[in-house]
Amino acid sequence: KSSGKKKVSKAEQLRLQKEEEERRLKEEEEAQFQAQQEEAARLEKERIEQEQMEKLEAKDQERRESELAELHSLEQKFLSAQQWKKDYRAYAKWEHYLSCDGSPDPTVLQEINTFMSLWREDQNEDIQLVMEKGEQVLNLIEKLQYLLLDTPPSEITEKETVQYQESIQELQNLLHQKYNGATEHLLKTTNMYEDPETGNMQAVIKDKNVTFCIWANLKKKVRLKNHVFCGAQHGFDLPKSLAMSSVAVRILHTHYDHVSPLWLQCQSVPKLEVLNSEELTQHSKDNVEELEEEEKKAGEEPSVPTEEELCYDGRKSAISFKENSNSIADRNETEEETEKKSEILDVPSQVQDPLMQEETNEKEEATADENIVDLQQFVPVGGVYHIDALQLPPQVKQIKDWSVVELLDVGLEAYPYPPEEAEDAMHPPIQITLRLSDDVIYFEDPVIARWDPAGQQWRTDGISNITYETQEKSVTFEMSAFYTIALLQDAHLNVPYQAWELQPTGVDEALLMVTTVFATIHVQIKGDQCMLSSVVVEEKDVLSHITGKWLSPVDLRAVLKKAGVNIFPGEYSHKYVSVNKKAPLAEVRAYQQMALVASAFAFAWSKWNLEAGQEQVVFKVSEHLEADSVKDWSLYMFNGQKAQKLKITETSEAFSEELEEDSEFHSTLYHMLKDIASKEAIDKVQTASFLFIDVVYQLLLATRVLTYS
Repeated sequence: KSSGKKKVSKAEQLRLQKEEEERRLKEEEEAQFQAQQEEAARLEKERIEQEQMEKLEAKDQERRESELAELHSLEQKFLSAQQWKKDYRAYAKWEHYLSCDGSPDPTVLQEINTFMSLWREDQNEDIQLVMEKGEQVLNLIEKLQYLLLDTPPSEITEKETVQYQESIQELQNLLHQKYNGATEHLLKTTNMYEDPETGNMQAVIKDKNVTFCIWANLKKKVRLKNHVFCGAQHGFDLPKSLAMSSVAVRILHTHYDHVSPLWLQCQSVPKLEVLNSEELTQHSKDNVEELEEEEKKAGEEPSVPTEEELCYDGRKSAISFKENSNSIADRNETEEETEKKSEILDVPSQVQDPLMQEETNEKEEATADENIVDLQQFVPVGGVYHIDALQLPPQVKQIKDWSVVELLDVGLEAYPYPPEEAEDAMHPPIQITLRLSDDVIYFEDPVIARWDPAGQQWRTDGISNITYETQEKSVTFEMSAFYTIALLQDAHLNVPYQAWELQPTGVDEALLMVTTVFATIHVQIKGDQCMLSSVVVEEKDVLSHITGKWLSPVDLRAVLKKAGVNIFPGEYSHKYVSVNKKAPLAEVRAYQQMALVASAFAFAWSKWNLEAGQEQVVFKVSEHLEADSVKDWSLYMFNGQKAQKLKITETSEAFSEELEEDSEFHSTLYHMLKDIASKEAIDKVQTASFLFIDVVYQLLLATRVLTYS
């Protein structure tokens, strides 16, 4: 057979191998040459870019002083707002003095003490009169709380702070005493409220602040051991032993919370507080250091404040209300100046005092009990339900034309349940049904807790078999004894935010929109006030009772939190949610300069803020002069000392700090925007009202959208 292929000779194989080797070497040389060329081109490009960057940096440094001076003149609006508020407080005090309407000035100790003494001596215990007087007391408490939250530390002494807190607690205690007196008065006259069907006494009396439900067991029949109050939809089911006893049941629902520690109702909000131009720099540093301290704490375990910090006794609560103020600080401070300023910083006492910190740590260990509610994480929403079993006092007897009643000096007495002599024995629980308030949103099933007077804390033990009826908006549970009950909600349900946007809508008007997992909140800003315009949950408007009312930022915060919509991170919030950490310098200065230009520019959330690192913030910006939706967004990055426009867009594949072509660095966000702004926009910025700027700044700082989004 002949072979189909010829055998390749050895010489031919060598030749082919040699040619292959030469080709490979040539390709390697060409690739190496190309790589060298590319590297040279890259280095040349980097050199050119570096030169350009150095030129831009040098140019920025040259004009830095003049830009900071121009910004400083704009910042005087913050000072003007501070002075205006100070004058307004003085004017309001003078107006109250001139009005002579008989109501006390709650800040004057003599007046408030006289008011309380006169009411204590007043023996009229009619429930309607107590409710009317109670509304006046609540107004006095609100005034004092507002002063504690809104007055800068420079205008309120520690002595005044303690005095106001003591007055708040005395007013709260007096009001509850009066409700107890009114309860006793009602129980002595049960025949006025006798139920014709059961023969027992039942009454529901309510106003906007209180729902007062009381039932007296006059017939002592086992079949009548349960009852639902028609006017309130609260109800109970008693054990058999109580159904056969001379007992009354009171469910007193106060739509306010005078039970939780005082610090919880008076948590301060970060806000601008500048006294004069000389202190402008220092107060900015105060606020920055406060935020730095907060960031330092972020990695630590959640701490529980000491009893002194809780300020339930009103003695050491000054630290709860001290606010650090802020404005722009020049980064060119000398070390000597920095040290000097650090000596007079208004840093929270628990940071300054190591002993107090030790007490805090001890308190942490002591409160490892899982039944104790952490009030940094959960907050009471919807008021407090005082559920009591009471001894029936001697009843009125009719003898001919006389009404005779035995008078006892013991006052209102609690009915012991379970009986003290048999504490170890098993006793049937009390079943309670509460109708949840329509004025509150519970985004999740609330935590039910009882107040422990001895430990001064909310606890979850002693409550069992909890059933929620979402459609009926009610909750049913069992209690081992009679307790004061609160429904608590996670304070951080609405953070981190999914998105936010701030846009001007007119002259000294703007709209802040915050989108959370559960709701979309729209807040209108106009002049020195703001208004909740809508809260949308599952495409439905809710909380109509608080929308459409113009309020101060402090009042708006209180109203929203009371309604269960908390979009205001607290001092410890970073311990309970995943925080997008940002350097305080960048964050605070960003809010300040955003507020300064908010009359002509819209701002919004950017996904690249997460990628930009801690030292800088990224957000979308657009000039916005017409009342329509914003379309042309650009991305800007700011670290508190340098602003730049980014080349990337929101839809880019990766984050890059590359500058937009033909753009430069600036020392301030204001001047960065000035490069691309129209004359009309800059005119709007320069003529914007200082009160409008102040409100925008307060809302940005309260919501902290650059960290909690």
